[in-house]
Amino acid sequence: MRKLSVFFSAAIACAVFGSQVQTTKAQTPEQFYKGRTIKLISGSTVGGGGDLMSRLVARFMAKHMPGQPVIAVQNLPGGGGLIGANRIANAAPRDGSEFAAMERTVPQYAVMGDANARFDPLALTWLGSLSSYRDDAYMLLLANTHPAKTVEDLRKPGISARLGASQQGSANLTLTQIARYVLDVNIIPISGYSGTSKIAIAIQSGEVDGEMIGMSSVLSTQRHMWDSKFLRPLAQFARETRHPALPDVPTARELVKDPDKLALLEFAELSFFMARPFVAPAGIPADRAKALRDAFMAAVHDPEYISESKKLEIDHSPIDHVEIERLLRKAVATPKSVIAEFEKLVNRK
Repeated sequence: MRKLSVFFSAAIACAVFGSQVQTTKAQTPEQFYKGRTIKLISGSTVGGGGDLMSRLVARFMAKHMPGQPVIAVQNLPGGGGLIGANRIANAAPRDGSEFAAMERTVPQYAVMGDANARFDPLALTWLGSLSSYRDDAYMLLLANTHPAKTVEDLRKPGISARLGASQQGSANLTLTQIARYVLDVNIIPISGYSGTSKIAIAIQSGEVDGEMIGMSSVLSTQRHMWDSKFLRPLAQFARETRHPALPDVPTARELVKDPDKLALLEFAELSFFMARPFVAPAGIPADRAKALRDAFMAAVHDPEYISESKKLEIDHSPIDHVEIERLLRKAVATPKSVIAEFEKLVNRK
């Protein structure tokens, strides 16, 4: 009898739970989100740039969500963003109640087959990105005292350039390593600098000859060097076309003729074109996925959001989930031999 009683109790519990699940699934997005607190995972530490960005997005997405839920930011830093990414991919509820701001290089790790990236990026529910790097360019800059005036000069015997860079995994070091290979130029990365301000001092003192850096970063931190033309741009990266402010500076893609090297360069530049992505778990109900995506795009086009993002110096060149998925499909189609060469160049293996 006791076994029978336990059986019926379990059956009733399952029936109740199943009924609750069915009720939840039957709810409209407005019914589901009304009065609810949903979670936004940020891979940044509290007070950092990524944290401030996440909190701004949370505030404006809540304004545009059906049911106007509260969106609470939870900081989950570590592993270069992998801890938060693995959480959203594998442990977060798949009901639309949790999403994340993902570090831009993390999807690239997953495409490369990094054992620490435990998810398929194409299976996730992408919302969009705050930035597509449309208004920026990553530049190869040399001091104007250096004899090289073009990329071609850096291929000549006897002419080389030392480029200041940060730690392993930083964008300036990674792109220096990539540029040396795909452009076949004589550049030598000098890594270990704690930031762009230290590199700027090193350029001025002649300790290094130049750097790889974003144009927006130069304009905000090294403006005097740029305006005085002390810095000379030789090539621009993370661009499909020349930046309007750099009409006479070739893109790296223009300079690379070998198809495999071009594929490697495009793979290396992937993270820039989806610079500030937001994502939810796979398998959430389609109407809630649409609600999250619509609210994200409405938030980033909200005039008040645009005004506040400018104050925080957040690049405003948003893209939607369709464009992110296009970029990821292209990355996934990169030949394995090209990805292996990329890993070798940036010392990931």
